[in-house]
Amino acid sequence: MRKLKVGIIGSGNIGTDLMYKIERSDALEMSVMVGIDPESEGLKRAADRGYTVVADGIDGLMKRLDLVDIVFDATSAKAHKHHSELLVAAGKKVIDLTPAAIGPFTVPTVNLNEHFSEPNLNMVTCGGQATIPIVNAINRVVDVEYAEIVATVSSKSAGPGTRANIDEFTRTTSKAIEQVGGAKKGKAIIILNPAEPPIIMRDTVHALIAEDGKEEDIIASIHDMVKDVQSYVPGYRLRGTPQFDGRKVSVFLEVEGAGDFFPPYSGNLDIMTAAAAKVANEFAKQLAAAEV
Repeated sequence: MRKLKVGIIGSGNIGTDLMYKIERSDALEMSVMVGIDPESEGLKRAADRGYTVVADGIDGLMKRLDLVDIVFDATSAKAHKHHSELLVAAGKKVIDLTPAAIGPFTVPTVNLNEHFSEPNLNMVTCGGQATIPIVNAINRVVDVEYAEIVATVSSKSAGPGTRANIDEFTRTTSKAIEQVGGAKKGKAIIILNPAEPPIIMRDTVHALIAEDGKEEDIIASIHDMVKDVQSYVPGYRLRGTPQFDGRKVSVFLEVEGAGDFFPPYSGNLDIMTAAAAKVANEFAKQLAAAEV
């Protein structure tokens, strides 16, 4: 099977962790790392592993488009708009790990196959990747009138990009809770916890459902969904049994990272790179099957 050549824009922590995940793919081939600081740790690691390095950003990559079939963007929402315009016009597939939300929201366990024809796919946010599967698991049993999620991450796992995009995080996640999760109304909150030692990412999902009396079906649906997410994020798990109070459902989660590049407490970063790699891998397999 022909592997798709991968480029990663953004040589920071997320881009570096993503590089390690791409190396394990049976359908993707790591090709080029793109950054704007020639001295960045990510570019040095990519060069040490034998990959092409571009140190003058999107302008440099546009001169080497033969190196990529698919491009991940791990920069910022503002920068991604410019990157996407150039890459899509050049016919390249773009997977967006920023909250820019130009392309359709994509959560692998919910709508993986719906948007493969789109040139730009958006991976929502870390909080969205962790909680939207649970909202959807509830909604496929009974309508969710309102869903509110609280994502708590270690302050140490929140780099400059995360801190600069807090407003985009809340807006994008709230919208995706409705569009992908299926809730009629969604709300998202993120907390950066400075505790030492750093805490593992924890998420709470509160859902107000249309009717009660379907507790067993909802619990079974949630467990099925957790198992599906664990297929690409092994450290994704429930903390206790879902709680019911009339039409209110509360679900508690934690996400432990795989430790590829980030420390395991950074499950918030790991679930984003794992979900993005999952989407690209499945896209590459579908493309290869269509070419046979």
